Amino acid sequence: MNGAGNDFIIINNIEETLSQEIFGELAKLVCERHLSLGADGLMVVDKPQGNADYRMIFYNSDGSLGEMCGNGARCISRYGYENGLAGEIQKIETTAGIVIGERLAKDMYKIRLNDPSTVILDYPVNLDGEIVNCSYVELGMPGIPHAVVPIKDLKTYPADELIKIGRKLRFHSAFPKGANVNFYEIIGHDHVYERTYERGVEDFTYACGTGTGSTVTVLTELGLVSGNHVRVDMKGGTLYIDVIKNGEKFQDLYLTGPTNIVAIGELTDSNLDLLLGGVTNE
Repeated sequence: MNGAGNDFIIINNIEETLSQEIFGELAKLVCERHLSLGADGLMVVDKPQGNADYRMIFYNSDGSLGEMCGNGARCISRYGYENGLAGEIQKIETTAGIVIGERLAKDMYKIRLNDPSTVILDYPVNLDGEIVNCSYVELGMPGIPHAVVPIKDLKTYPADELIKIGRKLRFHSAFPKGANVNFYEIIGHDHVYERTYERGVEDFTYACGTGTGSTVTVLTELGLVSGNHVRVDMKGGTLYIDVIKNGEKFQDLYLTGPTNIVAIGELTDSNLDLLLGGVTNE
């Protein structure tokens, strides 16, 4: 599946009953483009550990466990609905906490993202002797770390330079957990263009849901957007963010956008035999 170009492989482990110990290596194997199916991440559907319809376990393409993924949660909401795991409104258990998913149309899904647990608007970073103006946001608990960085003329900014900055910031000591780096430019009223260098993918992705939510949270706090159905364009498409704040507390953060089921079938990668002990599962 993909959500605005952010693509994922989904495995229903309620049916497969695979050991969680192999999921990291499985993600590295099947997410490798050119050598296997290829994706930004692997999502495993499993039985909930608490009060939820099901559990979503998310792995980045490098095999690392992710706290949550916004576009992934939108996609998995559609998977959950179309496979009878939940109704049109559903509770999804993630490592970062409960996420609420809602079906708006056949391919359009809305999720309530994890609440921002940290929002630091003024978070300057010294990068090779130059100060980069950043903000820092974490969503959920444990928090998904995001650096939010304004870039002028982002659409035409030299790609090789942007990726250098993204990589340096992603691993910078100012971010102890590392960071997803969200570059943005305001291009109109409540209209933003964004590119995200994702931790765990170690490259720019076509879209990042939690990054989009973090960016709009910062811009809403700064008074640069309204927080009401803010449009964010990315390479893979368009997402919309709604930010609801009650006093000093963020009450709700919503992400809305398209989902696409690209293929349903069986993984027959011969390397799965070694990983799964000689049995290639669907």
